[in-house]
Amino acid sequence: MANPKRLLGVISDELAEIRTKFADPRRTKIVKGGVKEIKEEDLIPEAESVLVYTAGGYVKRTDPKEYRVQRRGGVGVIDLETKEEDFVNLLVYANTHDNLLFFTNLGKAYQIKMYDIPEGKRATKGKSIMNFLSLEQGEKVTSILPISKKASPSESLFMVTKMGVSKKVAAASLQDVRRSGLIAVRLAKGDELQVVVPTSKGDEIILASSRGQSIRFKESDIRQMGRGAGGVRAIRLGKDDHVVGVDLIKKGATGTFLTISENGLGKRTELSEYKTQKRGGSGIKTAKVTPKTGRLIVGKVVADQTELIVMSRNGQVIRTELKNVPVLGRQTQGVAVMKLRAGDGIASFTYL
Repeated sequence: MANPKRLLGVISDELAEIRTKFADPRRTKIVKGGVKEIKEEDLIPEAESVLVYTAGGYVKRTDPKEYRVQRRGGVGVIDLETKEEDFVNLLVYANTHDNLLFFTNLGKAYQIKMYDIPEGKRATKGKSIMNFLSLEQGEKVTSILPISKKASPSESLFMVTKMGVSKKVAAASLQDVRRSGLIAVRLAKGDELQVVVPTSKGDEIILASSRGQSIRFKESDIRQMGRGAGGVRAIRLGKDDHVVGVDLIKKGATGTFLTISENGLGKRTELSEYKTQKRGGSGIKTAKVTPKTGRLIVGKVVADQTELIVMSRNGQVIRTELKNVPVLGRQTQGVAVMKLRAGDGIASFTYL
């Protein structure tokens, strides 16, 4: 201990021995530059979720794995316990990092992140939408549109009202929506904003009404307008009829048009059976509507999707493969997609 030179030699030999026994590769990486700002979004993993929204204004998101795959025609499983007289209204499939645009019956748009909606199990009720959006008295959400971070800046948003009036606006005009919302479309007295879908140049639009009428026309038939404009006629509706479904047909795309009625009957029809017309006409028949089927609830273009999730007003939900829904002609009723209990009806659907 009194000889510093020998002492340093012993320390050196012991450190070398420790290095030989316990050394392993560096697990950290040295990066030149300052520390970047970490946002809340960076701490949330990206995952696919199903958003459930009820007519009473309750919202939640659920892991799709909560719904096991079944054959069509089953009764499904209970998704959530709704209040009396409340029922599921909208079902959306999106990524946790997607922006959600909420469009209301008054023609306004609101925006929040998908991960802002609390996640819940199948049987949970969810939270009131008033915790997330500043809705006015009598204002109700009628359409929810997920916007991906990878969305093209050249996209437009195509809006259709309950009375068949349509409007196209630049998606960029609704990119940064303040908490109090923005006016998306000016509505006529008694009309309501019903459906909103994203469109690109060369797309075609197909609409379906509750009485089983449909029309297909080019998106270029409607020019892009400002947020304060009122829109033009998309389809001429008969008495006691209204728009229930709006979707896109991409240029050169093939697929089928899925229709589901309120009593649980559904079918797919080849898109080739729908001729391209000019907007504003009364269209052609897309499904046979009878007291047995009830009115149409769903009108959606489906192509590569393999599974669909259908939900009833009383919270019953079924997840089934799309191939179980047969391809039939326009003038047919369809087959049972979901077996409903007395007094229940189809509320909404989404696909995976």
